[in-house]
Amino acid sequence: MIDDLGTEVGLPRPPRRVVSLVPSLTEALAVTVPDRLVGATEWCTHPAGLDVARVRGTKNPDRAAIAALEPDLVVCNREENRRLDVDRLRAAGVPVWVTVIETVDEALASMRRLFGAVLGVAEPAWLTDAAREWARPAPSPSRRVVVPVWRDPWMVVGPRTFTGDVLARLGLVNAFGAGEDRYPHVSVDDVRAAGPDVVLLPDEPYPFTADDGPEAFPGLRSVLVSGRALTWYGPSLATARAELLEALGPR
Repeated sequence: MIDDLGTEVGLPRPPRRVVSLVPSLTEALAVTVPDRLVGATEWCTHPAGLDVARVRGTKNPDRAAIAALEPDLVVCNREENRRLDVDRLRAAGVPVWVTVIETVDEALASMRRLFGAVLGVAEPAWLTDAAREWARPAPSPSRRVVVPVWRDPWMVVGPRTFTGDVLARLGLVNAFGAGEDRYPHVSVDDVRAAGPDVVLLPDEPYPFTADDGPEAFPGLRSVLVSGRALTWYGPSLATARAELLEALGPR
């Protein structure tokens, strides 16, 4: 098997014990093959009540705890996880499958490969529904948006990101969608100068709330949205498009 990075992964049979180090993929695995998921990170919050061993975080996984679970596959993502941890797990003899997801189409294709070719199961209904939802034509671009993902320092969604592709498919123009940095550091003045119609404030990775975020942009329309809908790929993709369009309101 060849993962999304083009690395050969030795899998003599469909994995039966899987550890996920990516919250989106944890949810996808828990919903689709719950009997195979044996470990996940502390950041893996969906589905609610997930009862598996926890192996610390996405950037600092407990490799000894992972090895103790005797997985026949660990699922990672190029953006979410460190190359160092992937290399060390492989050096310890643990097979690792790395996904690369920067667009909705890549998310759909990557998960089809993971479930079909790697895990050997039929395409789950949520994935079929997600593909149908995101195949709808994008509305004509009409609103310019900025999406902060952190504050102090402020960071926003930039080019070549999964979230940026979601914005485009919603008919939105990412005010920071050009340049080299995928998550540029900006100032509040930079956000204002970008001239957004809307500042979208997700509840993760930074937990923006009505009292923490909108006050930084007086005079600009701020909309609180689900970070899971905006940044996760997995079962949330089946409902994310409708959820985000509803949150944005009429053009």
